[in-house]
This record gives sequence, structure tokens and C-alpha cells, in this order.
Amino acid sequence: MKALVIIVSIASLAAIPPLQQRSAENPRAVLDRAIEDFLAGRVKESVAGFDRVVALAPAAAPELWQRGIALYYVARYDDCRKQFESHRTVNPNDVENPAWHFLCVAHAESPAKARAALLPVGPDQRSPMREVYEMFKGTMTPEAVLAAGGQSTSGRFYAELYVGLYYEAMGNKAMGLTHLKAAASEQYASAGGYMYRVAQLHPLLVGSRQ
Repeated sequence: MKALVIIVSIASLAAIPPLQQRSAENPRAVLDRAIEDFLAGRVKESVAGFDRVVALAPAAAPELWQRGIALYYVARYDDCRKQFESHRTVNPNDVENPAWHFLCVAHAESPAKARAALLPVGPDQRSPMREVYEMFKGTMTPEAVLAAGGQSTSGRFYAELYVGLYYEAMGNKAMGLTHLKAAASEQYASAGGYMYRVAQLHPLLVGSRQ
């Protein structure tokens, strides 16, 4: 997902009638708290918050990609899958959406079924997103994705992150952890935004659901 794109759901939340906005549970405030909880590693509290946003402002639900990631880490894989299928309706060109959808389906069922259900995607111009998609599709190797990351800090970060997540989904936890640790390196702190924090939290969050 594109660096700290926390404001993606603001348009939908802004459409909520003023009276509801002034209620005890302001959907925007609940959303902000849910994001803060996730970034602090309080994933269960984060999921509860995102679910509450959906209840308070259903029209905003498709935009909540952050909710999909949080659902993945509490092993609510079916809900995770549905969140990313919904998100595609408002963000059809983002390769990270089908990637996380793949991860949800792979853990719930199998990598083969995840590949068969891989969501289509439009043109994502970020490097190396096209190669990341081809990796999940099964037509490109992780090594090729890492090479495609090139010399840019952002490109290398996303290559390491998604290669790591891919290896883990395919059952190679050791290789997955190696690349996820690389993605969490301080050198990528300025490039990864929200997803950099995901890389940092991943070992802790995965360990907590086992």
C-alpha cells in the first residue's frame, strides 16, 4: 500500500451526517485509534477498531486496506480475503492488494488455490510491483524480483518485503524471515511508511497467532 495512505477513507467518512460525526463514537476517531493500535503492535485491539469503523460507516469499508492487513495477522483469513476483494473496487491498480489477497487465501487453503484466485490488477508503476505480481502469479522467481528492485531504496524495500511474505506463504519460513528482517532494516525506514512498520512487526505478530 502506498506509504502512509491513512487518509484513503476520509472521503467516505466525511460523507457521514454531522449528527453521527458528533456522536460518542466518531468513525474517523475510531479509525485513527485502530491505526495507532496496529502500529503499536496491539493487533487485536486494532481489528476491533477497524470492525467498529465498518459498523459505523459501511460505505468506508472497501477503502480499509489497513483492516485487511490486521485481519491477516489475527488469522481471520476469510474476512481478510473479502476485505481485499472489496478494496479492489476502489483501488484496482495496486499490486499490494492481490498480494495480500494471495497471502490470505494461501494460509486459509493453499498456495495453489491462492494462485488460482489471484486478483487481476491494473498498471502499478512503482518498482518492482509488476515483478512482484508476476512472482505471485508464478511466472517470475523471487530472485528476479529482488533484482528488479534496482538501486532505489523504495524498490529494494518492497522487493524484500514481498519476497519475504511470498516465501513464508509458500512454506519456506526461514527464507521468509531472512527477507522480512532485511525489509525491517533501518535503511528502509524513510521509504516504507506504513508497510515498513508491517515488516518490523511481522515476526511478533506471526508469533502471537501461533
